[in-house]
Amino acid sequence: MLHVREITSLDLPELAPYRSLKRSAEHAKLGIFVVEGDKVLDRLLESNFTVVSVLLIEARLAEYGPRLRARPEKDLAVFVCAKPVLAELAGFEIYQGVLAIAKIPPARPLEDILAAGPRPRLFVALDGLNNSENVGLLMRTCVAFGVSALLAGETCCSLFLRRTVRNSMGAVFKLPVLESPALAQTLRDLRARGVKCFAAHPHTDELVLSRADFTGDCCVVFGSEGHGLSPAVLAACDQAVAIPMANEVDSLNVSAAAAVFLYEVNRQRGKS
Repeated sequence: MLHVREITSLDLPELAPYRSLKRSAEHAKLGIFVVEGDKVLDRLLESNFTVVSVLLIEARLAEYGPRLRARPEKDLAVFVCAKPVLAELAGFEIYQGVLAIAKIPPARPLEDILAAGPRPRLFVALDGLNNSENVGLLMRTCVAFGVSALLAGETCCSLFLRRTVRNSMGAVFKLPVLESPALAQTLRDLRARGVKCFAAHPHTDELVLSRADFTGDCCVVFGSEGHGLSPAVLAACDQAVAIPMANEVDSLNVSAAAAVFLYEVNRQRGKS
């Protein structure tokens, strides 16, 4: 049932998550995350993620009302306010006048992720990526190229930060994810199950991209632009693979590098 409530006080306890949009650690402890923007909200409402509440400016209630009423949640709170009130509550301008709180889904065991989806499987793993916007862009790249699941290591930012979710443009709702407490061990577990792990490593003479064999089950591991892959994660991979580039170029943005790698994977699998 939909409960529409006009905001008369910014101090309502139910509005606490919206008053702390920049305090993501608090949200993580509560098992929730923030959705910002109409396209991301649209894709949240199309997903099976649990919606806790929605906050809209008055002009957008008629647009979202029917879709919100169709949601399966028994008690879905919808808060409505004027745009200046929304900016005051959030602490910054929300240009599209749309916010929502959703629940972070339960962690999926590696075995479940391995069992799902078509073969050959294609995984992407992240080591040391702390830029939430880059991680969101990379999620979109993963969905575009049919990645089976995204594995984030212990040194990565959360996959459910507000800016990550926003930059993913809803890809986070379509992409199975696993936040690993020990990425090097997770990669070894994948290898033990027949998944070949390739380190995307710009400073290697081991193998260039076009000569790597991505036709079987595989995982491509990306590190940060500043520091690359950690020694432990690099050692846990089968091979290091580089994108051939001009000498004066040190590295690509991680989402651009992922697009190049994943295009090559799809090309080899006859999906280009």
